[in-house]
This record gives sequence, structure tokens and C-alpha cells, in this order.
Amino acid sequence: MPRVLQSEDLDPAAAAWLRESCDLAECHFSTQPRFDELLAQAEGLVVRTYTRVDQGLLDRAPRLRVVGRAGVGLDHIDVKACRRRGVEVVHTPAANCDAVAEYVFAMLFGALRPRIGLRSALDLAEWNRVRKGHEATSQLNELTMGVLGLGRVGSRVARIARGIGMRVLYHDLLDIPEPSRHGAVPVPLDALLRDSDVVTIHVDGRSENRKWFSERFCSLLRPTAIVVNSSRGLVLDEAALARWLLVHPAGMALIDVHDPEPFGPEYPLLGLENAVLSPHLAAGTAAAHAAMSWVVKDVWRVLSGLRPEHPAP
Repeated sequence: MPRVLQSEDLDPAAAAWLRESCDLAECHFSTQPRFDELLAQAEGLVVRTYTRVDQGLLDRAPRLRVVGRAGVGLDHIDVKACRRRGVEVVHTPAANCDAVAEYVFAMLFGALRPRIGLRSALDLAEWNRVRKGHEATSQLNELTMGVLGLGRVGSRVARIARGIGMRVLYHDLLDIPEPSRHGAVPVPLDALLRDSDVVTIHVDGRSENRKWFSERFCSLLRPTAIVVNSSRGLVLDEAALARWLLVHPAGMALIDVHDPEPFGPEYPLLGLENAVLSPHLAAGTAAAHAAMSWVVKDVWRVLSGLRPEHPAP
């Protein structure tokens, strides 16, 4: 049976399925030298979020034929280097879309709709005081959402926003067919930034997108805008956004992805009252985790000489 190395967690059912047809070894990528010993024999490698597949790793894996990324982004995988070596790269591009879209609104509801859980009985005066103190200043159906990137996740976010009653604008490099827009209206990038109350980022992590959401973008935002990033940490210029947040205390940032992860104490957004930071939780559901783990089926296809369903672009 072909040897496959698993370097990060997989759903147990997916790992058991792969083990039926492959010699599967589990070893965290940080465990040296055991990892290198197994890598040297591996024909397949299954990674999740933090294993870096670069030229250095490929040089230590002479038998490698396929890398499976249990997830969407390929930020930590040098796809070109893999292809030069004849190593196929496969992933799960649609596995976590619903979870991420859901989390975007979880962040928005948390920011816009103050809530409290009562733990004791209140008298009438305290009851009314608490209700008044948690009154929301606005509701979502009064706001305009701007979606940067109307792909798999962005289109789901647009559909949910329209269902809530929001006006939805979007900007994308591609010409999106009208039935796939879910009621979102295409606009130029600058217009989207100027006219949106909520700007949610859904672009990929290609190298040319590094620091894409720049100081110029921030300068176009409304003073009360909410910036949401659940896509890739590298696409955001955190220092520029931090400066904007300091000058515009009524604005807000809801940031789930960061560069690097984990970030250190010098992270520009850390400690700002109007920046809510979460530790890359958007895809953190059992269903998404399981769906991403089934990249093992494409790993098996490649090792069996079959065409994968989801090769890297």
C-alpha cells in the first residue's frame, strides 16, 4: 500500500477511510527527526493549516506524489514548486464555506446587537435599566454591506445579507452572472468602500494580494464603517487599519485571520477598543472540519492513478 503521512489533525472517520487503502502514519510536522524519517518514505502528505510545503520540504520527500490540504487556502503550499516536481496538490475548496459565512454574521451580531444573560431576578427599575443599556443603535436591515470577492464564501454572505434585508454591493475581478449574485449589485471598488456600512473581505491568499486592503482603502471608508476579515490575514494591512481605527473611534474591525498566526504582542490591532480579534475560528465547526478532512479521497485518487476532483488551481 502507498505510504501517506498525516502532519496535522484529521477527522477520525476520514483518517480511518484512508487507512483502509494506504499505510497511514500520523506525525506532527514539528516533531523532529521522526517527521523527516516518515517524510522521506511518503508518497502522499496530508496537511491542514500550518504545515509549510516549500522547496525545503520537497527536497526531503523524494517519493512524494501528492499533497492534500484539508482546507481551502493554499497559502503555505508552494504549488508551483510541487508541480515542477510532478507532485499534485489537492484541496477542499467548498468544504467550509457555510461555516465561514455563518461566522461573519456571528461577529456582526456580536458587535451590533448587545446581549446579556440574566442570572437572577430583577426589580422593575433594574429590568428597564438593563433593557435600555443594551439597546442597539442600528439593525442590519438598515445597513449596506459591501462584499469584496463574490466567490464561494462571498456569495453565501451576500445571500444571507439579502435575506436579512440588507442592501448588498460587491466588487469582483470576474464578471459574475446575475443569477449567482443573490441580489448583490456590482460596483467599482472605490464606490463600494465609500458606500458600505459593513465591508467584508473574501479574497484569496495569492502573493499579489499581500497588504491588498491598504491605507488608501481605509481612507475611503465611512467613519462608522465595520471592516470584517475572515479570508486571509495577509490581505490586510493591519498597521494601516489600526491607524484608521484610532482616528475613527466609531468605526470597528472584526478580524478572524491574521498574519502571522499566532500574532505577537506587537500586533498593530492588539489592544484597540474598536478591534475585535478572534483566533481563526470561522471554519471551526465539526461539520466543516469533517468536510475538509475528506481531501483524503483525492489523495487516494492521485495515488491510484486517477484524476482528482479538486486539484489546486
